[in-house]
Amino acid sequence: MRTGRPKAELELSLAERTELERLAHRPKTSQSLALRARIVLACAEGIANDAAARQLGITSATVGKWRMRFVEQRVDGLLDEPRPGMPRKITDEDVERVVTLTLESTPRNATHWSTRSMAKATGMSQSAISRIWRAFALQPHRTETFKLSSDAFFIEKVRDIVGLYLNLPEKAVVLCVDEKSQIQALDRMQPLLPLRPGQVERRTHDYRRYGTTSLFAALNTATGEVLGKCHRRHRSVEFRKFLDLVEDNVPDGLDVHVVLDNYGTHKTAMIQRWLVKRPHFHMHFTPTSASWLNLVERWFAELTEKQIRRGSHRSVNQLQNAIRRYIAICNEDPKPFVWTKTADEILKNLKRFCKRINDSGH
Repeated sequence: MRTGRPKAELELSLAERTELERLAHRPKTSQSLALRARIVLACAEGIANDAAARQLGITSATVGKWRMRFVEQRVDGLLDEPRPGMPRKITDEDVERVVTLTLESTPRNATHWSTRSMAKATGMSQSAISRIWRAFALQPHRTETFKLSSDAFFIEKVRDIVGLYLNLPEKAVVLCVDEKSQIQALDRMQPLLPLRPGQVERRTHDYRRYGTTSLFAALNTATGEVLGKCHRRHRSVEFRKFLDLVEDNVPDGLDVHVVLDNYGTHKTAMIQRWLVKRPHFHMHFTPTSASWLNLVERWFAELTEKQIRRGSHRSVNQLQNAIRRYIAICNEDPKPFVWTKTADEILKNLKRFCKRINDSGH
């Protein structure tokens, strides 16, 4: 005795079978539509719903649903029905127009587009403009700076310095040296309002200056330790004194490779005479306008962020003590900066960047 709902009879014409096989095997067919075509083809072979479900790895209810839909509407029944909701108002042409205007034009009264000005120019809403910009990662309100080095020996210097970072010489120490000049001892005109739940720390915009200091620093690329000394000025005299300090802190018998920039105080006759007497010191100058090659600049950024920018100092001595304290704390648990890119990767990226500039039409 037969129980349950009787299954609908399913027969295929030659044209329908051809169309279903095309949908089931065509690479560009959606996975859902291809599965529905395979369900109908299996049922057309006379296979029971349960057997077809096991064969295709789905439930028998799914097989029954699309079997019935095909019997009632044929191939068109396998397509998705229109979903509820408002029809799309913004066309592909509208999106293309917004992207083109953003990339290739500016408003009459400004240097860049805003969501309001673009909405007014295109007749769309601000939220629509914002969604389109997010989809294409467009941020007209933001700008960044860059500067390409014009050093005639840029490639050679990059290979030299990056080679030191990636392959530390034996029986040698590599030090990244630079000055952070004109660090200001500042104090706000009125007391700070401290951080509290629901309220960020607040401070007055105006401040009082109490003088400046210059920090000479040497970062050991292998250990992450920093040797620092503050001076009121940053002439070659102070730089020579700092080199004396470096020499006193380097173990005997080691070569010293110093990475530094092309600042004038690093190349005076006084410094040259000092170096002649110490052949174990080797200077490696970064290319012009390429201070990013000097790892101590990364340490200076952390010093500024963690100690100087929000610090309050009522004298130069107080500022210098804060800097010395920060250096001492860093040296308690030093962590070296790890250089990852090879010279070839850097030069390849630079080549691609230069090509983008040349092809921009500006």
